[in-house]
Amino acid sequence: MTGDRTTIRTIDGLVAAGLAHDEAALDEVAQRYAIAISPAVRRRVGPGPDDPVAAQFVPTASELIVSADEFTDPIGDDRFTPVTGVTHRYRDRVLLKPLGMCPVYCRFCFRREVVGPEQGILSDADLTTALDYIRDHEEVWEVILTGGDPLMLPPARLDRVLEGLDAIAHVKVVRIHTRVPVVSPERIRPRLLSVLRRRIPVWIVLHCNHRQEIGEDASAALGALADRGIPLLSQTVLLRGVNDNAKVLEELFRELVEHRVKPYYLHHADLARGTGHFRTGIEEGRDIVHRLRGDVSGLCQPTYVLDIPGGHGKVPIAETSLERSADGSYLVTDRGGARHRYPPLAEGPEQ
Repeated sequence: MTGDRTTIRTIDGLVAAGLAHDEAALDEVAQRYAIAISPAVRRRVGPGPDDPVAAQFVPTASELIVSADEFTDPIGDDRFTPVTGVTHRYRDRVLLKPLGMCPVYCRFCFRREVVGPEQGILSDADLTTALDYIRDHEEVWEVILTGGDPLMLPPARLDRVLEGLDAIAHVKVVRIHTRVPVVSPERIRPRLLSVLRRRIPVWIVLHCNHRQEIGEDASAALGALADRGIPLLSQTVLLRGVNDNAKVLEELFRELVEHRVKPYYLHHADLARGTGHFRTGIEEGRDIVHRLRGDVSGLCQPTYVLDIPGGHGKVPIAETSLERSADGSYLVTDRGGARHRYPPLAEGPEQ
């Protein structure tokens, strides 16, 4: 199995690889949501029914259970899409979606209704319109390439996208959200690396949820990016049965930092349809984040965020350590649970 170079895209393929057994129960899942498990991911799947890598990519019948609180568009992309391929939710930045395909399809994805192998590359006409929109909105300082996975683009096409953004004077930063360095590390080749080195700073934000995802090939891919001077961040989704444990997250975040990747966001799982079995409670997430405080380097501390359903944006939701007292001072709780008084701002001298 480890030598197979083919991405699994069907239930039959999963069964043949020993990754799924109840073929009949999964047929309906496959009709609703795309399946793809890359060779690199197959190599990272461990033995046993509770493997944290398999849980992220192998479909289960639990995906057919949809609650009334779940949505096809949980973070409200549609209402902030002025032209095809562009989402403009925040004033100074936009999402640009140059394709709708991914090398793998996460079972908890908040865009699971709109991504898949049938979703192609943004057409030349739509790309031109998208770039024109960005050019016409001078408040846009940053463009975030997402999708789909932007590093699935042929290097020549990615080069054209980045060249177009580089030519817009008010765009100062490009961010690329991707899983490729971990799930398809063979794509991080010299040609792609040369495309990513430009006048405009290009940041890579890696999606990675468990230390087990980072094998030798992923390590080499991340090293190649870092050695080229490309700044690396990461985002992680808090997932029940995968990483809902402070020790597991600590191991992941330390591993990322050792690979020169700064943990950036820890996302509370979105209300995507058929993903309830992955979600933790917010209080549970807060407790996990609290356990990381103090005992783990600040370099390993992402911001725990919730993307408010309906398109209202991300907000930090980690529990605060501050409490206001009646006398105007603050009570500050340290990592051991002890509370300390911090004085209010002193009034200045009379003029």
